[in-house]
Amino acid sequence: MADGTNAMLVGARRGTPATGSASWRADGFWLLAAVAAAFTVAQLVLVGPGLGLGWDETVYVSQISAQAPPAFFSAPRARGVSLLVAPVTSWSTSTELLRVYLAVLSGLGLHLALRVWRCFFPPGVLAAAGALFASLWVTLFYGPAAMPNLWVAFGALACVGCFLRARADRGDRAALWGVAAGAALMAWMRPTDAVWTALPLLLVLIATRDGRPALPLLGGLATGGGQWIIEAYLSHGGLGQRLSEASRIQGGLGWHMAVDDQLRSLVGRTLCRPCTGATPDPVIMAWWFALPVLAAAGLAVAVGARRTTPTLLPLACAATAAAPYLFMIEYAAPRFLLPVYLLLAIPVADALHHLVTTPDGRLRATAAGALAVGLAGHLAVQYVVLDRAVDRTAADRRDWTRTAADLHRLGIRPPCLLTGTEAIPVAYYTGCASANPRGHNVNTTEEGIVRTAGRVPTAALSPPGGPPPPYARGWRTHPSAGLDLHLAPSPAGDGTR
Repeated sequence: MADGTNAMLVGARRGTPATGSASWRADGFWLLAAVAAAFTVAQLVLVGPGLGLGWDETVYVSQISAQAPPAFFSAPRARGVSLLVAPVTSWSTSTELLRVYLAVLSGLGLHLALRVWRCFFPPGVLAAAGALFASLWVTLFYGPAAMPNLWVAFGALACVGCFLRARADRGDRAALWGVAAGAALMAWMRPTDAVWTALPLLLVLIATRDGRPALPLLGGLATGGGQWIIEAYLSHGGLGQRLSEASRIQGGLGWHMAVDDQLRSLVGRTLCRPCTGATPDPVIMAWWFALPVLAAAGLAVAVGARRTTPTLLPLACAATAAAPYLFMIEYAAPRFLLPVYLLLAIPVADALHHLVTTPDGRLRATAAGALAVGLAGHLAVQYVVLDRAVDRTAADRRDWTRTAADLHRLGIRPPCLLTGTEAIPVAYYTGCASANPRGHNVNTTEEGIVRTAGRVPTAALSPPGGPPPPYARGWRTHPSAGLDLHLAPSPAGDGTR
């Protein structure tokens, strides 16, 4: 490191409050709270609480749900999201209530993660960082979503900030708890992401032989990832087998240049697999290329001010968090990089703050005006992409709702079983269990499906006009919204279907 942890506090940017003596007003509590509140309101207005649950969401929510039996839980998934939503899903089937709960919770998460950094950066920089991150379409889209990546981001920012605080002030016991909590949150949500993100922190501990933050960091990772590891031995044949299975489901981890895939996903594609099509318009990609440039500028500002460490460490964690998603998988989803964007947000905001203010704190009018124009354009682009993503997603989920209604009309009601194309999300909407004899979600055999069909209402789903699965040949077919429904004979043998 270019300078020590004590020096980074002495050389902190002008206006930075002292850790122990600052009032809520002085350390920017209300400013950060306003950004967090705006983030929550923007989610509810621009995404809306009525947006139905997506495929992955139905898997996580169904694990502790009053709506439907648990869906198959594949090897890469972790239980953190299911625990996060359990206070609502364990007793309510209301998607609207769940969306509002997650929007409020994500606003609180952003606020707490940013406040950790108040010893190192002034409130205006932290508020700007929060606003920049919250303005991205992908952040707004996944704020009220039952998905893990945003929570990995909050855990990462909090963990890195508390790690720096713990090394700067050996009397800051709260920071040690923050390291543990941030690491545990990351690992509860996505254990492998937590390891990649924490790698620079582990290297710092090894290089400096500072064991004080080591126990909270390792303990947090173990606490969050322990259940995933135990489950690997109980259900997947061991940790190595689970990692291998997770790699297979993700297309085989190895050298894959996925940068272009991430670029194609910037148009609002929530999953780009296979990731084909033209590269988006440069206006849509501009912010993505500006991020590393502004982050590097933030590092240069920090080096010049002799406070390198608080900027360099989150940049290093962002780099290791991004590596597997840019260079090790052969597809893309924009949510994968949410932890990267949040870790970059503070250095980027610091660079922009340095650009528009003089050393004595006065505003540079020309630079501020140019920045305001650029940010206005950025916000317009993000809004357009978000609006299209929400419309497209809502249409897909309305189809699942219509299919569920058709199944209910045809007598497929809980307890029941669905299998075949899109069986997992449609089963959740219908209140049924789901089963698949092949693919990434294998949890039964064809013989098992036939046996179950003799006991409970069962249907197989297939693309419209396509042949039914072999075990469903002879079952009665009904068209629905983008799917054909093949209904097994009534278990009661009364001919009602």
